Amino acid sequence: MTEARRRRYAVALTGLTKVYGHGDIEVRALDGVDLRIDHGDYVAVMGASGSGKSTLMNIIGCLDVGTAGRYLLDGIDVRRLDESRLSLVRNRKIGFVFQSFNLIPRTSAQRNVELPLAYAGVRSAERAERAAAALARVGLSDRGHHVPSELSGGQQQRVAVARAIVTEPVLLLADEPTGALDSHSTADVLALFDELAVGGRTVVVITHEDEVAAHAKRVIQMSDGQIVSDVRQAEVHEPPPRWQQAGAPA
Repeated sequence: MTEARRRRYAVALTGLTKVYGHGDIEVRALDGVDLRIDHGDYVAVMGASGSGKSTLMNIIGCLDVGTAGRYLLDGIDVRRLDESRLSLVRNRKIGFVFQSFNLIPRTSAQRNVELPLAYAGVRSAERAERAAAALARVGLSDRGHHVPSELSGGQQQRVAVARAIVTEPVLLLADEPTGALDSHSTADVLALFDELAVGGRTVVVITHEDEVAAHAKRVIQMSDGQIVSDVRQAEVHEPPPRWQQAGAPA
């Protein structure tokens, strides 16, 4: 029995390969990647354009599948799932945060956060209660009725984080989550990720920014579809987000 089967990791990749094209135009976006991520770990994945980090994110997020190798998400062999079951696992096990927020424009923050619960078949009253609690957790309890255009970029990203955690997923997966934010909003979102990680949430951030990677417990560097460096760094203790400081506005 393999180590990944003996121990249930949040993420366990073994010999993962992703190939696009054939023959002379074949591109190996991932080339035999082995990776284990424990529950509660906070990992930053870095690399230049074409390094394979985006392909890795898509496969970890169950948005794509590998050409070869194995991926166990919380002990579930993803390649054995049909599209319907894969969609169910994606909804229940993974919370996504994207650079562009991906909020529904004419829908309130509350309703945006409720959306994954609606897909999961959660009843209306419970959806509302859990979404309100998630918004409070990111410091936006007073913004639930606002549509995205009425919120700053930082607030929109915090709504996106609330939507990502409302299902209590195994994994929070963030793709360049601060790429569209100013420095103050970036600090707020990173402090929120720090808080979630301290609380035991498994966080994987895809980033090209050293400032973002500095917050992670572990930094993985990719090049040419392979992991070339995997370093565990000292934990960073940040001050609480500004919305949690006495007298600070949300």
